[in-house]
Amino acid sequence: MSCLEDQEGIQQCYPRTFEEDEDPDDPELTEGDVLRAVREIGLPSLQVQIQPGEETLVNVETIFYAEPEPFERSITLLGFDIDLVAEPVRYTWIHDDGTVATTSRPGKPYPAMDVTHRYREPADDVHPRVDVTYQVRYRVDGGAWQTIGQTLLASGPAAELDVREAAPVLTRP
Repeated sequence: MSCLEDQEGIQQCYPRTFEEDEDPDDPELTEGDVLRAVREIGLPSLQVQIQPGEETLVNVETIFYAEPEPFERSITLLGFDIDLVAEPVRYTWIHDDGTVATTSRPGKPYPAMDVTHRYREPADDVHPRVDVTYQVRYRVDGGAWQTIGQTLLASGPAAELDVREAAPVLTRP
């Protein structure tokens, strides 16, 4: 606390903003500074992978998956060396038919069928995508790791998918 006395002898006290041995001109690094830097760098958006491909059938399980890659960066911010690590914590699958699914895993290709969706109606030019929610950790000058208090979202680019309807046909062997 710093106190000043005015001409009438009234003392007014204010909280100190820095320690006596600190230079008030030295920059302070906040979590908000790191968050802004991460937003400026950008986190990887993932392309949704679809099986069987660019076409699927009504009422057939369509497989969705993504292929996340590690995100690690070292930056200098306000004179501090910052190490950043971002890890996906949630995948939001937008099917573009009015439905959405959320998972904690990126899914896998066939035969896994971890993340699937069954389209109920035929449609041309459906544009599914996956949005990834990241949790970011950082450390300053090689110190202890800290977690940013909010998650960050990276929306993936839309894929193209046609949903077809198949008609059964009986044949003789």
